[in-house]
Amino acid sequence: MNNTKALSRFIQILDGVFPSGAFVHSFGLEPHIVLDVVNDKDSLKQFLENIIVDQYQNLEFVVVKKVFKLLEEKKLKFILKEDMKYASMLSFEYAKASKDLGENYLKHIGFDIKKKIIQNYFDEVKSKNSVGNELFILSSYAYELDLDIDTFLLLWCKKSLINIASASLKISRIKPSEIQQILFEFDEIIEESIKNSSKKMSNFNPLFEEVIFSHLNLEPKMFVT
Repeated sequence: MNNTKALSRFIQILDGVFPSGAFVHSFGLEPHIVLDVVNDKDSLKQFLENIIVDQYQNLEFVVVKKVFKLLEEKKLKFILKEDMKYASMLSFEYAKASKDLGENYLKHIGFDIKKKIIQNYFDEVKSKNSVGNELFILSSYAYELDLDIDTFLLLWCKKSLINIASASLKISRIKPSEIQQILFEFDEIIEESIKNSSKKMSNFNPLFEEVIFSHLNLEPKMFVT
């Protein structure tokens, strides 16, 4: 499949309006806005950039690169092991949403699969022998469509940032046009961050930990559609 068709399919399945759904963890954006830490274009941009640096570079980007490598090596058992390991590193709500959405994505894309390693992995998820985290399902489908890692991660990360940033619209005075400008500015930042992602997985996010520690009554929310 050529790159144009692969991009077209990912634009479709990553659209949160479509019934395949979408979820994103806010990582504490609400309390930051309520406490006036995030209150304008610059502070929102810094918040989102911290998510990339402290969260995605150390976990999600690392996981996707590992999945692609294991798929290339056709190591199904290791993929199943990493699928479980990733789920164990997430909070309960995050892990449940990731599993539920992964299974939902599979219902929409798990047909006419050509590559045996992808079909075998999808069969294990359908048989409940693997967790089927959202990121594993999407990474596998990207590999099936011959979409390169950097392009897939750029699409996934941008989608996540859009969903998080949109949460600020109803509870802040930041203008939609300003939020759009911020998101446009992230294209090069994301590209560079993907290249400089960590070699080992870590689930320690100082931004998230600070929110939980300081604002016990203002919990970060999970957005699900």
